[in-house]
Amino acid sequence: MTYFGQKILPSVRKLEDFEKMLKSPYEYGVLLEMHVSRLKSVYELANRYDKKMFLHMDLVQGLKNDEYATEYVCQELKPYGVISTKASVILKARQKKVKTMQRMFLLDSSSLEKSYQLMERTQPDYIEILPGLMPKYIEEVKRKTGRLVFAGGLIDTVEEVEQAIAAGASSITTSNKELWRHFEPER
Repeated sequence: MTYFGQKILPSVRKLEDFEKMLKSPYEYGVLLEMHVSRLKSVYELANRYDKKMFLHMDLVQGLKNDEYATEYVCQELKPYGVISTKASVILKARQKKVKTMQRMFLLDSSSLEKSYQLMERTQPDYIEILPGLMPKYIEEVKRKTGRLVFAGGLIDTVEEVEQAIAAGASSITTSNKELWRHFEPER
């Protein structure tokens, strides 16, 4: 089952890419590496085009990724969702009724166990696994947490997208525009 019919969540690093996403049939996406001074106008445009954008709080330039910044972003910008590795960010966004995606980096079995402990505490809406090339762990995390799982990082081919989806990922977060085009939803 894909995320609202999207195998891909376009991840935007540059304003030119955001403009491409606005003109696409994608409804959901991710904002990465955005400068704080641009956030308000970017969200105004997203709303005008009926795009629901997750904001990666850890990558906002000029804004500390803590609960105070999260409170500001949630109140002022009202993003569809936030992504973070930090518990305080996820907890504050949940308190503000904003969708949350906890990012987990799978480095070894210890990082996996620590991630499970963190997820138990934060109870995010969704989980993003990086790197996303590990079908075995996509299946396991989905089963153990009961949450929708997204896969991201190092996914470069159509086959890798399909493998992650087959393993249980709801969608793939990627800035690879070739994959955006290949998996573009029908209007």
